Amino acid sequence: MGVTGPIRVVVAKPGLDGHDRGAKVIARALRDAGMEVIYTGLHQTPEQIVDTAIQEDADAIGLSILSGAHNTLFAKVIELLRERDAEDIKVFGGGIIPEADIPPLKELGVAAIFTPGATTTSIVEWVNANVRQAAGA
Repeated sequence: MGVTGPIRVVVAKPGLDGHDRGAKVIARALRDAGMEVIYTGLHQTPEQIVDTAIQEDADAIGLSILSGAHNTLFAKVIELLRERDAEDIKVFGGGIIPEADIPPLKELGVAAIFTPGATTTSIVEWVNANVRQAAGA
């Protein structure tokens, strides 16, 4: 089935992070670029995030993780997407993620990681370039 209309992105803050300014900045940038953004708010479980993405027919999930629990949280989201046969939903993320952790996350299936200092423009460009293609539109 062909994907039409704007790219739909769920922006989520899994785990115990109390800071969502970065996630809100990204959500606004994606929205300004013409995407539909569903922002889940703070303290979401991987299960809640995947449920939202499937219910909203999202093309991608953007996770913002500052708590240091990125390895566990990304792995769980990817695992749940696989279990629910929703691997076509691209997962990308950002936050405070050590360089050394990025290659293993990509091996898990995380499509892209944006570290502090990444510009909103670069993130919007990445989503436009990678999410649409994957959706076959």
